[in-house]
Amino acid sequence: MSGCDCAHARANLEELIRGELREIDCEPIREHLANCPECRDEQQVFEKLTVAVRRACDEAAPQSLRDAVLSSLHQLHAEG
Repeated sequence: MSGCDCAHARANLEELIRGELREIDCEPIREHLANCPECRDEQQVFEKLTVAVRRACDEAAPQSLRDAVLSSLHQLHAEG
C-alpha cells in the first residue's frame, strides 16, 4: 500500500513532472502512479500539457502582440 492517495498524487503532479519536489516526496507519488491507472492518466495529461507549453514558450511572440502588450502597459502606467 502506498503512502499516498489520489488527492495527494494529483495535487502534486505538476511539481513532480517539473522536478520541483524533493526526492523523498516523489517516491510515494511515483508508487501511487504505478498502481493507479486513473492518476497515471492524469499524469500523462499533465506531461503532454507541459511539453506543449514549453514548445509554445520557445517561440517568439508575434511583433503585433508584443506591440499591443507594450502599448497597454504604457497606457496603464500613464493612467496610474
